[in-house]
Amino acid sequence: MPEAPKVLPNEATFLSATHIVDDKNEKSLQFIEDVTSNAHEVQTQVLAEILSRSANVEYFERHGLNGCTDRKTFKKVIPIVTYEDLKPDIDRIANGDTSPILCSKPISEFLTSSGTSGGERKLMPTIEEELGRRSLLYSLLMPVMSQYVPGLDKGKGMYFLFIKSEAKTPGGLVARPVLTSYYKSFHFKNRFNDPYTNYTSPNEVILCPDSYQSMYSQLLCGLFQNREVLRVGAVFASGFIRAIKFLEKHWSSIAEDIRTGTLNPEITDFSVRDSVLKILKPNPDLADFIEEECRKESWKGIITRLWPNTKYIDVIVTGTMSQYIPTLDYYSNGLPLVCTMYASSECYFGLNLNPLCKPSEVSYTLIPTMAYFEFLPVNRRDGFTNSISESNSDKNQELVELVDVKLGEEYELVVTTYSGLYRYQVGDILKVAGFKNKAPQFSFVCRKNVVLSIDSDKTDEVELQNSVENATNKHLNPFGASLIEYTSYADTSTIPGHYVLYWEISQNGSTPIPGSVLEDCCLTVEESLNSVYRQGRVWDKSIGPLEIKMVEIGTFDKLMDYALSQGASINQYKAPRCVKFTPLVQLLNSRVVSNYFSPKCPFWVPGQKQ
Repeated sequence: MPEAPKVLPNEATFLSATHIVDDKNEKSLQFIEDVTSNAHEVQTQVLAEILSRSANVEYFERHGLNGCTDRKTFKKVIPIVTYEDLKPDIDRIANGDTSPILCSKPISEFLTSSGTSGGERKLMPTIEEELGRRSLLYSLLMPVMSQYVPGLDKGKGMYFLFIKSEAKTPGGLVARPVLTSYYKSFHFKNRFNDPYTNYTSPNEVILCPDSYQSMYSQLLCGLFQNREVLRVGAVFASGFIRAIKFLEKHWSSIAEDIRTGTLNPEITDFSVRDSVLKILKPNPDLADFIEEECRKESWKGIITRLWPNTKYIDVIVTGTMSQYIPTLDYYSNGLPLVCTMYASSECYFGLNLNPLCKPSEVSYTLIPTMAYFEFLPVNRRDGFTNSISESNSDKNQELVELVDVKLGEEYELVVTTYSGLYRYQVGDILKVAGFKNKAPQFSFVCRKNVVLSIDSDKTDEVELQNSVENATNKHLNPFGASLIEYTSYADTSTIPGHYVLYWEISQNGSTPIPGSVLEDCCLTVEESLNSVYRQGRVWDKSIGPLEIKMVEIGTFDKLMDYALSQGASINQYKAPRCVKFTPLVQLLNSRVVSNYFSPKCPFWVPGQKQ
C-alpha cells in the first residue's frame, strides 16, 4: 500500500520552511496519484487488513466469517446493515462491555452523528488510530489547493471553528461530535508548525465551550490580523454566515477592543483572555477603518472590504448548504466558494481535487486507504423528498466495487471501517461525476430520506409526521379542528434559518382557535423533534423558532393543480411533505392568512438521553 506522506518535526533542523512545504506538497500529491492509480489493489489490501486484525471479534463469529479475509467470503456472509441493525452491539459497548464485539482494538470514544435514532444522536464507535487517518486527509487539502492558489503559506486562515457539548455513556466513554474530538486531540492541538495550519485564532479560543465568547474572540483576532488573512471559512456555509451576522451586531465593541488593545469584560474565560491579549495591541487606525466599513448602509462585499487579501471562502456548500450560496456571494463579492473535503462521523472519505470549480460542479475523489468502499445502486422517485425506490434499496442486492461504478449513475455509499462498521449504509446518495486515474469522483446528491435541514440537523418525513400529529392531537382536537393537509419548507432567508410548516385546517367547532394555541403547536412540534434539532435551537443558536403559516382552505388543491399542470399523474400524486421549488413556495405564501412562531426554545440538555 502506498505510504502516507509524513513531515517530521526534526526535518526543520536541516531544511528551510519553504523547502519543507514544497517537499510535503510533492509527497502528498504523489500519494494521491499512487492510491488513485492503484485503487483496486489498495482496496483489496484495506479490506484484508481490516478483516485480519478483527478476525476474532464477536460480530464476525456471529455471522460465520471464520477468520476469512478474502473479499468473496466477506461479501457472502457479512450483511449490509444500517445503524438500527448495529444498535444492540453499540449499546453494549456504550454500557461498558469491553469485549471485542465489533473491533479488536479498544473503542476509544463514540462520535455522535448528526443523524438520529429514536430522536437521539447516533453513536459511531471509533478507535485511537482513526485520528491519524483524519489528520492524513487534512494534510492533503492544502497541497491540492496550492496548485490553484499559490502563496497560501505566506499568510493566515481565519476559520470559525467551535467545539460542541459532549457527554459520557453509562460505561464511561466520551460521546461527542467528530470535529470536537479532532479539535481536542493531540493531532490538532500539537500540530506541526505548518504554514497551512496557521490560523488567526489561538487554540484556546477555538476550544472555549462558550460559543459567544469563542465567536467574539475569533472575530476579534481575525480583524486584528486582517491584512494577513488569505482565506476564510467555517465547516458549513450556515456557520460562516452566522459569524457575519454576529459581526453585524458586535462590530462596535470589537473595534473598541482593537482601538484600546483591551478585551471586552464579557469575555471571562481566563485562557481565552490570556491567549487573545498576547495577540492584541492598540491600533486606532485599524479600529477607525473597521468602524467606517461597518457603518456603511450596505454590507455587500464586507468580507473583501474587511479582509482585502482574501482569495476564497472554504465552506461546505453542497447538499442542503447550497441554499446559502446567494448570501455568501453577496457578502463576499463573488469570491470562490471552495468545498475541500467529504467526511462524516462514520469515516473521512475523500477530497475535492478541483477546488476552484463552481459549487454545482463539486465532486469528491474517495481516497482508497480511508476505508473499504462499496456502492448500492439507487433510483430516486421524485424531486420533493429525495426518496429512494424500495426495490433498489434491497439489502440482498449485489453491491458495486469502488472501481466498478458507472459514470452518471447514483449510489448509496456503504463503508467498512477500521473501527468496527462493516458494510454499513451511510445514507448519502452520490453520483459518479468522473474519475481520477482509477478512482471515481462523486458529486453529493442528497441525504437519503431527509426532508428538512437548516444546519447540521436532519429531519425525515416520519419524524416530521409524528411531530405534527403530536401537536394537532394535543392542541387542535379540543377545539374540534383537524389538519386537512400540511407541507414544510426550510426558510434560510433569515439568519439563522428556521422550519416553516404550512397548515390547512378544517374547524368544525364553534370556538375559534386562539393564537396562543397555535404558538403552542409550534413549540410541541419542536419538542417532538430530535435532539440535534433541539441542540441547534437551544445551544448552538443555529436554528430559529419554528413557524406555522395557516393557509386558505383549498390551498393544497391548488398545489395539486400546479403539479398536474407540470405533468404529474393524478393517480400517483400525493402532497409533498417538503417544498423547495420556488413557484410552489410562492403559491403557498400567496395564500397565507396568519402565521405563528414558537414562543420559547424547546427542552434540551447536554447528554445522550434527554
